[in-house]
Amino acid sequence: MQRVVTAEMDLELGASVDLIVQIAAAQAVPLSGERLTFTQGDRVFTPTEIVDQSGTRLHRLTGEPGRLEIRYEATVDGHASAGRTSDLEAITYLRPSRYCQSDEVFSQARRQFKGLSGHELIAAVSEFVATSTTYTPGLSQGTDSAVTTLMTGQGVCRDYAHVVIALLRAMDMPARYAACYAPGLRPMDFHAVAEAYLDGAWYVIDATRLSNRRSLVRISTGRDAADCAFLSYHGGYVGLEHLGVHAWVVPDAASPDGLETFPPASLDVSDPALDDLATLVQIG
Repeated sequence: MQRVVTAEMDLELGASVDLIVQIAAAQAVPLSGERLTFTQGDRVFTPTEIVDQSGTRLHRLTGEPGRLEIRYEATVDGHASAGRTSDLEAITYLRPSRYCQSDEVFSQARRQFKGLSGHELIAAVSEFVATSTTYTPGLSQGTDSAVTTLMTGQGVCRDYAHVVIALLRAMDMPARYAACYAPGLRPMDFHAVAEAYLDGAWYVIDATRLSNRRSLVRISTGRDAADCAFLSYHGGYVGLEHLGVHAWVVPDAASPDGLETFPPASLDVSDPALDDLATLVQIG
C-alpha cells in the first residue's frame, strides 16, 4: 500500500526563535521519497534532525524575524516494521502524565471496567470514549486534559486519545499517544490516536472513529500531546498564519488507459466507515 502525505506551515516570527517541528514521518516508516524545506524569502534553512527513543524525528532550527515557510512531502511504500518495546518504556507508559492523569481517574476506571483485561478492556474503553464524547472542533483548549474531557464530554482527537490513555493506564495497561497522518480523515488535519500495549505489541485505538486505522502514518509517539506537538518554540513570538495537511492512499489499480479506477481499489483502506473496529490493528 502506497500513501502520500504532505504538510505546509507558514509562520510569522517576531524575533529570533528556537523552533522544533515534528511533522516528518517517523524513523521506521518506509519511504520511497521525502522532502522537507524551511525557507524565508531567498534563504533556505537546514535544520538539525534529532531522533528520540521511539523513533520520532524532530527538526530544530533558529528562525529569524519574518515569514517562514515550511513544506513537507513524503511517499510511504508498504508498512513500518514494529519496533521492540523495552521494560522501561512499558513502565513509562503506565505512569500518569500531564494530560493523562490516570491517578485521578483511577476510581472511575476501576468501577467501570472491573474484571476486564486484554482485548476486552481495549474494546470497552474505546467504545465508552467514543459514545460518551462529542467531537467539537474549536471548543477544546490546548491545556485540556483527560479529566477536563471526561467532565465536559467534548473535544477533538487529542482529547479522545488522552481519555483512552488515562483509563487504560488506570487499569494497569501501558498506553501511549501517537500523532499521525490519516488518509480519509474529515476534516483533514494532523490526527491523534492512542495505542495500547498488549502481549508485546502496540495496538491503535481511534475513539473518534474518524480514521481508518490501517491507513495511518506515524509522525510521533509520546506520553501525551506534550511530547507530540507539531510545532513548539522558545524565545519569541510565533504566529501560525497557515496550516495545510493532506494524506491519501494511492490506488492499487488503474484502468487500461491509465486513469484511476472508480471506486479506487484501495478505498477500503482509507474509508473510516470500513474500519473493522473489532480487529486489533497496528499503525503501519
